[in-house]
Amino acid sequence: MYSCLSRGLRTKSRLCPGYVSSQSPLWNVDPFTHRRPERCLHLRTSAVLDEALQPIHNDVFEANLRNSQACQERYIEYMEKVKKGGGENAVKRHTQRNKKMLVTDRLRMLFDDGYYFELSPFAGMGLPYGDIPSAGCLTGIGKINGLWCVFIANDATVSGGTAYPITVKKQLRAQDVAIQNRLPCVYLVDSGGAFLPLQSEIFPDKNQGGRTFYNEAIMSAMKIPQVSVVCGSCTAGGAYIPTMAEETVMVHRIGTIFLGGPPLVKAATGEEVSPENLGGATLHAEVSGCVDHFASVEKEAYETTRNIISTLNFELPEEDEAGVEEPLHSVEELMGLAPRDYEHSLEVKLILSRLTDGSKFQEFKARYGTTLVTGFARISRHQVGIVASNGALTHNASLKGSHFVQLCDQRDIPLIFLQNTVPMPELTLSQTQAETNANRLKAQGSMMSAVACASVPKITIVIGGCHGAESYAMCGRSFDPNFLFLWPNARVSLVAPGHSAALAQEEEDVEKINKRLEKESSAFFSSGRLWDDGVILPQDTRKVLSDCLKIIKQQEYQLSKEKIRTPLLRM
Repeated sequence: MYSCLSRGLRTKSRLCPGYVSSQSPLWNVDPFTHRRPERCLHLRTSAVLDEALQPIHNDVFEANLRNSQACQERYIEYMEKVKKGGGENAVKRHTQRNKKMLVTDRLRMLFDDGYYFELSPFAGMGLPYGDIPSAGCLTGIGKINGLWCVFIANDATVSGGTAYPITVKKQLRAQDVAIQNRLPCVYLVDSGGAFLPLQSEIFPDKNQGGRTFYNEAIMSAMKIPQVSVVCGSCTAGGAYIPTMAEETVMVHRIGTIFLGGPPLVKAATGEEVSPENLGGATLHAEVSGCVDHFASVEKEAYETTRNIISTLNFELPEEDEAGVEEPLHSVEELMGLAPRDYEHSLEVKLILSRLTDGSKFQEFKARYGTTLVTGFARISRHQVGIVASNGALTHNASLKGSHFVQLCDQRDIPLIFLQNTVPMPELTLSQTQAETNANRLKAQGSMMSAVACASVPKITIVIGGCHGAESYAMCGRSFDPNFLFLWPNARVSLVAPGHSAALAQEEEDVEKINKRLEKESSAFFSSGRLWDDGVILPQDTRKVLSDCLKIIKQQEYQLSKEKIRTPLLRM
């Protein structure tokens, strides 16, 4: 149930340090750099949400907390499982016999301070053709010499790096993230090619294997840098990934590139040839020219890659984390605010006050369409517009959402959606109800159009339910948000478990559907199929949003811009 709370708003104002008047001569463009000096354009005055937990919240809070703790245990169990990769024997074979580094060790050597933000770690779990830990490849975003870069790294301990349909889907999603946010992309290639028994789901269609190469070409035309490190096998179609990248590093003795390996050569010609002579680093660095940098060992390859990234034409500002206001209330309390189900949802402002800087939130249309909360806030000093579910998306709430989304689009303010939609739409049982539903549908359609056409970055967090058409208006996966994450308690399905009575008449059928919905609506079922960018713990949400906003903003600092003509990449 939704609890009505007194908002307890109080106003604070503070003059921005270093504020420069438009009348000041400092406003003019610097004649040497042709750039305007950094400045603050307005006074940061916002209402403060002092949303402390009240005794009336205790029962719902504690029920939610118990559920969140159970979900977190499952999250930890899944995380431990995927970290093992292909299993103990596969890890030994990879490191001892093949003399290669584990993919996690490679990433730690590549990124600043060994830190990276992994996307969809649970992809590939619980699929019809078995568990594929991390879908056989790790994807995510990390900093190299201060520059955020997308990475796509094969994990050869999982079926020798063989690509399954979910592997291809995960790689394509990572490329989409790079394209949408104009991020440099680094490929760590160690692949055994496609899993042939499932070739019909990997090879022929538009969004299957060949789309990887199409995306590489499009990204180059968009001036999105791509670097490839060949630290294992690149066979058949996988050979095009490094050869289409703008710069390629190859590791001696462990990296190979060829369309058909030694067994195929012997079968076709009877000739015996070693992998190194057929497609090793020496051959491709000195004879074919397929690679641009030769590395004697893996460590050297990642040092070379870091040096390549340092030559990209970005002018990054100095990061200053000092002065970021923390929320007034602990983010740990979000565990008890993550709804167990729609009936256990507390006022969404309780969540907002634990996410925004200083718990400040300037609400928009506070008295209209109150089942949707909209307003402006800052997260790690990035201004954002927030659209948060606070009940059913009614006619008035939808009109309010449309207005606010268009307002943010006009002002170039990124949007954050906190989604918790109703389990089942109201049934049409009378003419009055039919008119009400029709008006609501029209208003929801208007909000969907506003969200779809908004050109600003969008980030969606499913904090509860993701059900039916309302999830589209709240920027579900179909509406192409820059990032979409789930809390472990989230439910993703057309209809929520326990609300399927209208879909079937027989009690036996209803029970069967509910049982299936209970399984298939789980956040982990969703994430296993890559319907999102990962499951995140509620208490990590502020950190994740902060990183995503920094990642999205980086494109503003690229000095080389997209050209109309298509560049020639290789001879």
